[in-house]
Amino acid sequence: MAKTASATDIFPYDDADEPLPHGGDLSAARRLFPGAPEPFIDLSTGINPNPYPLPPLQAEIFARLPDAAATGRLAAASAACYGAPSADCVVAAPGTQILLPLVAGLVRPGRAAILSPTYNEHARAARLAGHDVAAPRELAALGDADLAVVTNPNSPDGRLIDKDALLALAARLRARGGMLVVDEAFMDAGPAGASLSGDVHRGNIVVLRSFGKFFGLAGLRLGFALADRALAARLSALLGPWAVSGAALAVGARALADAAWIEQTRKRLSESARRLDAVLSNAGLVIVGGTTLFRLAQAPTARALFDHLGRAGILARTFADHPAWLRLGLPGDEQAWQRLQDAMAEFQRNA
Repeated sequence: MAKTASATDIFPYDDADEPLPHGGDLSAARRLFPGAPEPFIDLSTGINPNPYPLPPLQAEIFARLPDAAATGRLAAASAACYGAPSADCVVAAPGTQILLPLVAGLVRPGRAAILSPTYNEHARAARLAGHDVAAPRELAALGDADLAVVTNPNSPDGRLIDKDALLALAARLRARGGMLVVDEAFMDAGPAGASLSGDVHRGNIVVLRSFGKFFGLAGLRLGFALADRALAARLSALLGPWAVSGAALAVGARALADAAWIEQTRKRLSESARRLDAVLSNAGLVIVGGTTLFRLAQAPTARALFDHLGRAGILARTFADHPAWLRLGLPGDEQAWQRLQDAMAEFQRNA
């Protein structure tokens, strides 16, 4: 009998200080499924498979240190795109991942409450910053924390918390010196008006925005923290000079200002998500959540389906604490769609 693989088979970790399991490791997937056909299709992350087209870059961008003017242009484009109060409220970093422990460290060590289940790096980052970590499942339980963290829309289930509820939580935390961190990594494709980016001036709200997911350029390593000017200045000092590469500054500023591409991409992602719904539903899976960049499905055969897809050269995402869950991102082209549909149909025939 073929081995049924799990996420921990692909992404093992032994030490709590080591990064926790994530999707996207095709080298490990190939080791687990050595006979899988190529090219391997990675559906294990929520990254746009059709990235923003890279503009031509001058060679000097790679030969010189990033300059302050380029950083300023990126901050201005980010503030305009995300709706932050001003460019002074934007801190650019080489991906939001590096910001997590720095943001958690803005609050003196105490109790961190992270609305769960969610992206597990938030808990690790809070512990690195010296906090005791709780993982409540109800928003009301975050109000007595020193550091409250909400991923909105959430990963892996796409849960969306009402903006007014988050602002009420921030006010409750503010009254006792607490801070609210809202990870909006998937908000680019979220509903209009749901972001807290325009509310960071209130002083105890930090919003995290990921560039790589929506724009499909995760390897560029670019992300942002949006905060009031005082907190933004503290974060910038922690990152130090030249935190973001010249290439990321140039590409990010151009992409964030490209309103036509952003709007077209939102529409295309919505259409692709509906198509993925149909593929999953036709295969007998129940869709229990997601965003337009990924879908979370549920089935008692989720682990076996993960293994079947892996042997077909398609990497999905499983969850050790929810064995009936399977998360899939969007195929990037018609060949990938057809391979997914064929693999799903074969699994149904052999069930």
